[in-house]
Amino acid sequence: MIQIEAAARHRLGTPHVTQAITPPVEIGLCQSCGACCAYSREWPRFTTESESDLERIPPALVDDSLGRMRCNGDRCAALIGEVGVATSCSIYEIRPEVCRACEPGDDACLMARQRFDLD
Repeated sequence: MIQIEAAARHRLGTPHVTQAITPPVEIGLCQSCGACCAYSREWPRFTTESESDLERIPPALVDDSLGRMRCNGDRCAALIGEVGVATSCSIYEIRPEVCRACEPGDDACLMARQRFDLD
């Protein structure tokens, strides 16, 4: 949630008041979220990637035995940062299709955000 100061009250010398506003899920929020990348070890499965695309991903981040990104618990090993605070993908430019398919505000996004109480 974003806290916005009620500036008019503040200028009039009345007590500090804040109003909680829940913004819509937007692309910029992905970098302060990361919930989809930490929701389930089953999500980052490879599907339509070519062999050459998969070869670009560092081997340390790939779980070849299960055909997916390597995870630490439910969290993708490529995710950097703290979910709900500040996150990024260490392989964003070469991330697999399953990662590209999760769109801000879609059902998968909202389900993951709910698990982390980010809605």
